[in-house]
Amino acid sequence: MAATLNSTVADVVVAGGGVIGSAIGWRAALAGLDVVVVDPETGDGASLVAAGMLAPASESLFGEGALLQLNLLALRRFPVLAAELEQAVGEQVGLRQEGTLAIAYDPGDYAALMRLTAFRRSAGLTAAELDSRECRQLEPFLTPDVHGGVLFNGDWSVDNRRYTAALRRAMAAGGVRTIRDRVAAVAGQNGKSASVRLDSGDVIECGTVVVAAGCWTGQIDGVPDALRTAIRPVKGQLLRLRHPGGMPPIITRTIRATVRAADIYLVPRADGEMIVGATQEERGDQEITAGAVHDMLHDAMSVLPVISELILAETCAGLRPGTPDNGPLVGWSGVDGVLLATGHYRNGILMSAATAEAAVAYLTGQRPAAEWAAFVPERMGDAGE
Repeated sequence: MAATLNSTVADVVVAGGGVIGSAIGWRAALAGLDVVVVDPETGDGASLVAAGMLAPASESLFGEGALLQLNLLALRRFPVLAAELEQAVGEQVGLRQEGTLAIAYDPGDYAALMRLTAFRRSAGLTAAELDSRECRQLEPFLTPDVHGGVLFNGDWSVDNRRYTAALRRAMAAGGVRTIRDRVAAVAGQNGKSASVRLDSGDVIECGTVVVAAGCWTGQIDGVPDALRTAIRPVKGQLLRLRHPGGMPPIITRTIRATVRAADIYLVPRADGEMIVGATQEERGDQEITAGAVHDMLHDAMSVLPVISELILAETCAGLRPGTPDNGPLVGWSGVDGVLLATGHYRNGILMSAATAEAAVAYLTGQRPAAEWAAFVPERMGDAGE
């Protein structure tokens, strides 16, 4: 139910209605809290412009061991929340469990993939090395000159648009109130309560404010400066391709590849769509550029030549909330009554269930899972002091 009030009271105000804010709002309401979610749009933002990969295995990198463990926690939590969500709204969210096939096209790229695979195995992840023939047996439309690859069976994906829409419906059904406005400022009061001021001038008094505003976190007054400046927008452009009528699906699992030193991924959807992405640009605009579209199509067709026969259904751009160490900021901000749940960078969809669980733990006086200890906001300089 949408509402706009000059002054209101709630247990929790969530600043931001994207996938993180919606998941927190829904789960907090299920925990018995009176929740208001504030977002100036429909809550899509970066959640709309996403591939929906739940891929801690194929995306893990050297030096990010703590983040890998958090992502593995997130993957374990995701199917439980997804099942409850599907039951709550009576619709499927497009969860797929076929894994990710990472491929290489020359010995150098293959050697780099093997080094990453060794690191991932050392962290307990499963991976199956495949030669060229085995890769093409799994995905027959791959170009014949694939050198080899690795299958990460533990990676999943979800239809991000179905998932975020389902979260919003579950939120509304759970009694969460939504206000189409922007949180301009937050303030703590006496250590027992907080308040938010909206762009409209309205004020909401509450027990706790949860800042889940993604890359816009830095625009909220009252958040400590060290935390505001820690979040930066990272632009990502991606493509949505559609099969012509009657054409069978081209791929059955997510495919990742390196083409001309650029990473490309292809993510199938149950309805036959395919997501191609994505750029990573240190920019704060959401303009679609011809060069990005050209490069993504070129690289995708280098992997799957048959892509040239698909329909270019949509080009889109979004802003991911990046942090200096690529990890999220989840925990108390250092301002009384202000909790952060932001900075998820490329992993907002993946981390949504685990973040909602952690936020509700904080809101109800419990301890979140141990994997969150490395990602408290106070690690950013003087935040929380």
